[in-house]
Amino acid sequence: MSINNVNNGSPKAPIDNQKLSQQQQALNNDKAQLADPQKSAAAPRQDSVSLTSSAQQLNQVQKKGSEAPVNQEKVDKLKKAIQSGEYTVNAESLAKKISALESEIFGTDA
Repeated sequence: MSINNVNNGSPKAPIDNQKLSQQQQALNNDKAQLADPQKSAAAPRQDSVSLTSSAQQLNQVQKKGSEAPVNQEKVDKLKKAIQSGEYTVNAESLAKKISALESEIFGTDA
């Protein structure tokens, strides 16, 4: 049995020795860089970060908050009252304070 018309009868493409040599050289260079990490680390990339103005403001607020003085005695007293169920909230006073804060933030009159 004979097989005819292999590759659809088209002639075999000639090998481009110059291109083959370039590909082998590139492959050898890649292998050399992987084998010697000092060469590949010779030019490290420089990363950079930039913060938006709102992120910078938030950072400043967080710093100020962590530096603010805390009356630990008062905090402990309130925690104890809440845990024991003795702490009560004056709903009317709380509502007035929330309304005043919103007016201050949004610039409206309550």
